[in-house]
Amino acid sequence: MVGMEAGADRIAGGLTSIQHRQMELARALAGKPRILFLDEILAGLGASEVNEMIDIIKRLAGTGITIVIIEHTMQAMLRLADHFIVLDHGTLLTQGKPQDVIREPAVIEAYLGKRWRERA
Repeated sequence: MVGMEAGADRIAGGLTSIQHRQMELARALAGKPRILFLDEILAGLGASEVNEMIDIIKRLAGTGITIVIIEHTMQAMLRLADHFIVLDHGTLLTQGKPQDVIREPAVIEAYLGKRWRERA
């Protein structure tokens, strides 16, 4: 389910960053969860690795698993999420469809910056 067939017999210490994330996902999936919580799963990955992980997460979501992601990589989240809940220091800023949330002034100020507003 996570694309580790080729390296399934490798020791964890010899895995790459993306393979570590795949292994973590595989471990989480072993219990056959209905809800999967992912915390900063894209942190520290390169662009191609982020794309690979996005494909894996989409594939998992397609199996019916509900996936809750805490992530700061907004571009990736726009490709993944169908609903955003945006917090700033524990306070709810907004929630809703990604295309609506990224237009909220409070979200732009807290997370996206003025450049985002200029490109939006």
